[in-house]
Amino acid sequence: MKKILIGTHNKGKFKEISYLLPRKYKKITPISLKIKSPKETGKTFIANSNLKANFFSSFVDYPVISDDSGLCVKSLKNKPGVYSARLAKELGSFAKAMKYILKQLKNKKDRSAYFVCSLSFKRPGKKPVTVLGKLHGKISRKIVGKKGFGYDPIFIPNSHKKTFGEMNKYKKIKMDHRYLAFKKLKKKIRI
Repeated sequence: MKKILIGTHNKGKFKEISYLLPRKYKKITPISLKIKSPKETGKTFIANSNLKANFFSSFVDYPVISDDSGLCVKSLKNKPGVYSARLAKELGSFAKAMKYILKQLKNKKDRSAYFVCSLSFKRPGKKPVTVLGKLHGKISRKIVGKKGFGYDPIFIPNSHKKTFGEMNKYKKIKMDHRYLAFKKLKKKIRI
């Protein structure tokens, strides 16, 4: 069985990326190899997913796939953006970060937002192949649903009435920003 390292310590991301990858791969987590996460110093999603792919690739002799993703809220100048996970860390949890965003949007008419995912696939000795997936939607009025992870309970994708936090996980995985990025990646390379 071929191995692939999914370069993330986020259990939700690991599950989603594992689901998208072909069954021929044995999915390895950096936690099982006792590899810590690198510092995300990039200013863009693409820079960070490349940085992670290159970093994790230095520990293994098989392919690595890594992602950098986040929530961009139009009225908040597309923040938290690349700082989505860091905002949650600074405030103490994603629940607190979601409350903070809802508070910031209290008097704003425009609640449009989008999720971004940059996926980087790297084979040993090669440069990463990177793609970007974007899913547009809006921010709900309150935190709804216990499914998903991260900012899922406040994001309603366009042409839907439910937040990602309320959706069946397989329905969500087959339409979200990570899925859109993965579809693009499969067009560029054979995975």
